[in-house]
Amino acid sequence: MNIWLFNYSWVWLIALPILVCLYRCKKVGVVRIFPHLYFFGTVGKWRNLEWLLKALVVLLMVAALAAPVVVDYSDPRNRNGIDIVLSIDGSGSMNASGFGAEDKRASRFEIVQRIASDFVMKRLEDNVGVVLFGDFAFIASPVTYEKEIVSEMIGYLSHGMAGQNTAIGEGIAMSVRALRDSKAKSKVIILLTDGEHNSGAISPKEAIALVQKNKIKLYTIGIGQKGEFDNALLAQLARDGGGKFFTASDEKELQGVYDEIDTMERSSIKSEKHTFKEHYYWMPLLGALGIMMLLLWRRRKVM
Repeated sequence: MNIWLFNYSWVWLIALPILVCLYRCKKVGVVRIFPHLYFFGTVGKWRNLEWLLKALVVLLMVAALAAPVVVDYSDPRNRNGIDIVLSIDGSGSMNASGFGAEDKRASRFEIVQRIASDFVMKRLEDNVGVVLFGDFAFIASPVTYEKEIVSEMIGYLSHGMAGQNTAIGEGIAMSVRALRDSKAKSKVIILLTDGEHNSGAISPKEAIALVQKNKIKLYTIGIGQKGEFDNALLAQLARDGGGKFFTASDEKELQGVYDEIDTMERSSIKSEKHTFKEHYYWMPLLGALGIMMLLLWRRRKVM
């Protein structure tokens, strides 16, 4: 995934006063306060081709100063080193409606799908996987850098695919398994549920031992109304997993939870100065020089 950026976006502010001055100085009687105004043309030439070319030179020079770059986030050197697994409750209770801020008919699971997909697409530099759990758990998408595929796979899931009950221990254990081959220095599981642990062959206690053994950080999110999910268990799991416990009673709060986790889980392995970029300042600079040569040639020809 290639993204165009400017290292110094604020430099574009330079162009505004120059262009304003260029526009106003075409009028008779305006005090000229900018040096070398002859470069911008004479009175009455606002709309002619020569003026437009000179204005374009200004914009291209400012673009060069802003230092346009392309960051290729598909390059492994530009990854932050975080592997994340979203462990999502797909039990029957996730079909309940009334959780949405606008669409009250949407089920909890449908809202979680939208917010989780958005979270995945924001993690430009990370690998992400998905686990769905109910009576049992399965890896819906392995940990991968192909975020578009992960987001699409989340859209294919539905509540009840893994059974009607809530096997929190299975969800955690399968998430650990999804991270088994991870070489990342930072590994994270984000578990979301709206119920209590009531199924599965693996207990939450056994599952959290696997998390600790593999040095994985665990965040837990309980959604729905108070009493619908096990606050004490989810809080204890997050503490033991070195993460944080969140609650969300509606769509807006859940979006805020994922936004907070997104902010918290930013690896210090990479920083801006270590990001590999391709610099393209020479492109607008070359264009500006070409137009200036054309204008000088034209002026010399007229003289």
